[in-house]
Amino acid sequence: MSQLHEQEETLRRTLGLSRRRLLAATAGIAAAAAVPLAQPAAADPVQAQSGWNRPLIPPGKRGIILYTVRDAIGRDPASTTLPSGFRRVFEALGRIGYQQVEFAGYRQHANAEGGANLETVEGARLLRGWLDDNGLRAEGNHGFIPASWPLSTADLDRFKQVLEIANILGLDHVGTGSDPTGSAYKADWDVAAEKWNALGELACRAGLKLYTHNHDAAYAFLLDSGPLDDQGRPTRSSGIRKLEYFFKISDPGRVYFEMDIFWAHVAQFKHRTYTAPDGSAQTDVFDPLATVLAQEKRFPLFHAKDGTSNPGTANGYDMVPFGAGDIDYARFFGRLRSRGLHNPMYEQDNAPGADPGQSLQYAELSYRNLAALRG
Repeated sequence: MSQLHEQEETLRRTLGLSRRRLLAATAGIAAAAAVPLAQPAAADPVQAQSGWNRPLIPPGKRGIILYTVRDAIGRDPASTTLPSGFRRVFEALGRIGYQQVEFAGYRQHANAEGGANLETVEGARLLRGWLDDNGLRAEGNHGFIPASWPLSTADLDRFKQVLEIANILGLDHVGTGSDPTGSAYKADWDVAAEKWNALGELACRAGLKLYTHNHDAAYAFLLDSGPLDDQGRPTRSSGIRKLEYFFKISDPGRVYFEMDIFWAHVAQFKHRTYTAPDGSAQTDVFDPLATVLAQEKRFPLFHAKDGTSNPGTANGYDMVPFGAGDIDYARFFGRLRSRGLHNPMYEQDNAPGADPGQSLQYAELSYRNLAALRG
């Protein structure tokens, strides 16, 4: 056996990995070579003894939302040798090292194993088997939330099916990729809370926690005071943000949240001023971390989406692979009090590109950077 192979075998035994898993874990990513890898600080004996240099995201909590690799899931397996469809993408993610996935729908290419639509009891059983085969756990989904309120019979039946599928997949949480309402008005958020409390109760009875996912608009200021417009709606704000108001009026035992940390930082950039009831302009800079720490147990999931600062754009940030941006994730995850509670899911909306392998290459790079965070 060559010296190189002896070293590889020693490393494999030390880490308890199969040779295939070891090769996957140590493989380079040529297409992403120009993107920097977050490096942990050099280990200090005192720091290591105190636990300072532990991973900020434990291995079992390193996840990915499948929207990031939607191009791979949706491509025709008959026209490529790259991973395609849920089963082959799960195999690729398992080799990288991910142990959690968050669904963003249950559709794939019609030629993939199982067919186009797996949002059925039979489809969920197929998905669960493929997850189990690759050491993956499903933890959350961006799925159906009824539009009706009070609930129509059709919407209620479909939501019950969502819960049944979630239990087959082994989810602890079910959710959606959008805000409870797109309105800026207090009255609409009051109605949204009534509806979400009822949906959360249904989820609770099924042994699940219901969550909503934010974009930056959810942290804009609520219109709840001041002169009324010609439709009788308030035109000014008391200074409370829309989702912060929703925290207060939704049931903490029934309604949970998934902070998209990228969009929360966009909110910090965009939503800084409001018109107070007396007509004066007020400034209030949003703090994503403080918002989580104020009700940490209501944030079981995060989207770990990174961005480089770009004040010349409307959002103030450009999306990049995790660890390649300017968002201080070491501080964010290092300040959380309950590291074992949260489930961070790497997401990158623009991961698919002209290179058909790019989204999975970025997934591997981002996994390495998730694993490199220390604190």
